[in-house]
Amino acid sequence: MYKFLVRPFLFLLDAERAHHLIFSLVRFLSKIGFSKVFKSLYTIEDKRLERQVFGLKFKNPVGLAAGFDKDALLYNQFSNFGFGFVEIGTLTPKPQKGNPKKRLFRLKADEAIINRMGFNNKGVFDAVERLKKEHNVLVGGNIGKNKVTPNDDAIKDYLICFDALFDHVDYFAVNVSSPNTPGLRELQGKKPLVALLRELKKENVKYANDRDNKEKPILLKIAPDLTDNQLLDIIQIVETTKIDGIIATNTTIERKNLKSDLVQTEEKGGLSGKPLRNKSTDVIRFLAEKSNKAFPIIGVGGIHSPDDALEKLDAGADLVQLYTGFIYEGPSLVRQINKAILKKAEEEGD
Repeated sequence: MYKFLVRPFLFLLDAERAHHLIFSLVRFLSKIGFSKVFKSLYTIEDKRLERQVFGLKFKNPVGLAAGFDKDALLYNQFSNFGFGFVEIGTLTPKPQKGNPKKRLFRLKADEAIINRMGFNNKGVFDAVERLKKEHNVLVGGNIGKNKVTPNDDAIKDYLICFDALFDHVDYFAVNVSSPNTPGLRELQGKKPLVALLRELKKENVKYANDRDNKEKPILLKIAPDLTDNQLLDIIQIVETTKIDGIIATNTTIERKNLKSDLVQTEEKGGLSGKPLRNKSTDVIRFLAEKSNKAFPIIGVGGIHSPDDALEKLDAGADLVQLYTGFIYEGPSLVRQINKAILKKAEEEGD
């Protein structure tokens, strides 16, 4: 129904306007009792789907990627579409409007999206007020720095977000890989990245002790555009800083083999969707093989079908996330992926 009735209408609208309309619609339908309907249509309850990863128990391995519910507005409602976890953000200490509009573009011929949103969000403290509510799903907190904060002071921004969210999220995703905040990707360099992650680890121990709580898993979200040598550095950084895992990958700045016209493909920003699939899977496979699977990986990028998800899991991902595929394929994709995982488990005798 989504692909034949809902999507054609949404795709007539500006992409960002359609996004806000979907939020309003999900909020309204949830308030009038459709949550149970969504849950019955899209959720699969099966113990065989459960995953124990970096100390957390996931109902299933399919999550909603960061960037969709930036301000933690509807994380509980989105769990009714079958997701095993929802990652909110990217959040920054201060509210910021992000980049000027128009900043979100559909490349329909490629089943892709280009975005240059620029960490638009209402600020971490605004999100915390909603995150104080009971969670129906595991929630990850994706954190970043404000655009006006120089890289020399970036650690302070990440620590502010970490402190504010510590009691309200189940894991952290450190975003240094968005191409839409000037200079942000420079923080992926070995020296600044080690410094940032070490400070977060120190705070993690401190907050856990002060609040009589467990440490929260810290994951690093990386770009798909890193060289093999840079990926080897990432493996070494994970080992050195003792963080808990990697999210591979963010959007790409590469524009190869696209079918859409040049007016669309030359828009600045990060590209997501089908063209990213192989690139992100290659990064996952490289990290898994070169590290001897020393740490968990969340695979994201170009998942538009159950086979795409299985490909990432086979490459070494422990969990997967959807964003652009969710927009193009609709909520039934979550159920289809979980059914495919169960089918494969049955065929392999698990």
